[in-house]
Amino acid sequence: MEPATRTAAHSDGFFALMLPFGLIFTLSASPALAGGCAFEPQGEGRVAAVIDARSFRLADGREIRLAGVEPAVSTTTGRARTAALSAIIAGHDVTLHGQDDAPDRYGRQVAFVFLGSSENLVQGLLLSQGEVLVSADVTDKDCAAALVAAEAEARQAKRGTWADASVIKSAESPDDILTGIGRFTVVEGKVLSVRQAGATTYLNFGRNWTQDFAATISRRMTPAIEAAGLTIKSLENKRIRVRGFVEARGGPRIEVLRAGQIEVLGVN
Repeated sequence: MEPATRTAAHSDGFFALMLPFGLIFTLSASPALAGGCAFEPQGEGRVAAVIDARSFRLADGREIRLAGVEPAVSTTTGRARTAALSAIIAGHDVTLHGQDDAPDRYGRQVAFVFLGSSENLVQGLLLSQGEVLVSADVTDKDCAAALVAAEAEARQAKRGTWADASVIKSAESPDDILTGIGRFTVVEGKVLSVRQAGATTYLNFGRNWTQDFAATISRRMTPAIEAAGLTIKSLENKRIRVRGFVEARGGPRIEVLRAGQIEVLGVN
């Protein structure tokens, strides 16, 4: 398949809500998604190489990491796929936007990336294809809401990684969750209890704290999380979806640093 055709095929999902399949992503992206994440300009350049599923190198040597998303790790290979990002941006001019141009700890510039001068947001394309997950570290509410909506649409359509039901881990299967130590993971289940122990609040999904899954919230983070509209105690007996990096502390744990890591699904 020729590169141009392959790019079009990878981008169809982005327009699933608006246009028939087969139209290429050179058309305008969703105004809500593009506008929600159109922060201050941080430069531009031509993509010289794709490094991994969410980072690339420009021709001038700058390394860029996509803001607001985390790689979706294949359950069969244990690796994040890079083909989708390559198909979208390889050899293309891009413009960079962001709230802060400070490099991350690896020296990469973290940015929301648009194809050329268009409204085609690369993060939106990848999320709509089901190739990445929303990282929940976006502080701007409009941008975060737009990214979450793009991911939800792909999940409902079972595109990309969402075609595999096991991409969302069950809170009732702690051993399965532990296979993802150090990886960004989405876990779903019912919160059996909310308990305080010292400076930490535990959202317990099981009754055995040494083995079962729990989400943890430190006391210093509680005010900010509740100010965002999430009352922690009210999560007891609710089904929630929690995302973050898995750690092993007795049982598997995900530390909650922002309200955006928790999605309330229902009461039972």
